[in-house]
Amino acid sequence: MSISLLSTFIKPVHREGWRFIALFAALAAALFLLHPAVGWVGVLLTLWCYYFFRDPERVTPARDGLVVSPADGIVSMIAAAAPPPELDLGPASLTRVSIFMNVFNCHVNRSPADGTVTRVAYRPGRFFNASLDKASADNERNALAIALPDGRRLAVVQIAGLVARRIVCDAAEGQALRAGERFGMIRFGSRLDVYLPEGVAPLVAPGQSAIAGETVIADLASPEPARRGEIR
Repeated sequence: MSISLLSTFIKPVHREGWRFIALFAALAAALFLLHPAVGWVGVLLTLWCYYFFRDPERVTPARDGLVVSPADGIVSMIAAAAPPPELDLGPASLTRVSIFMNVFNCHVNRSPADGTVTRVAYRPGRFFNASLDKASADNERNALAIALPDGRRLAVVQIAGLVARRIVCDAAEGQALRAGERFGMIRFGSRLDVYLPEGVAPLVAPGQSAIAGETVIADLASPEPARRGEIR
């Protein structure tokens, strides 16, 4: 795969973004009529809007049993928590890996593993800061349960944040997903939670940067204990 200088900076755009980019561009044109200096502010906002909706290709590790990050962002917390009740995965606590996306991250969401979607459940809610622990329980969310090839199940949950006002999910119940495959996005700042199957330890640590579809957050076949991380 060759990489050109142009492709380093110019990325495809998610279909959800074109109308917003057009709106920001029209606003920039109107601002230029008022004053050139203000117009350039509109240009910068248009570029930010394009950057927000970028949808770059990703190289997903192709090995059975790997669980990859569903989102770009920071691993904000790892905790034991019960999955959303609407997924019918039971009340037992599982390891939850939370990945927080700020307004500069790519917001396209990708499947964390190969499997079949057994449940898609949307629940309205609040719009607290997505970095807070209570966001998992209180915020608007869309949850997916995925049956893995070995019979186990994991969950991935799209959580709206303080600014986010739309969760997009293209996955449907019964659909087969591949690890790293796009399944949706959240507009303007949010969070993704992954609930790992029982007994599976995370291979990332809080504070670590994650890349959707590329960063391995767990290995279903590995006996390795949960990893520790140090700021260096």
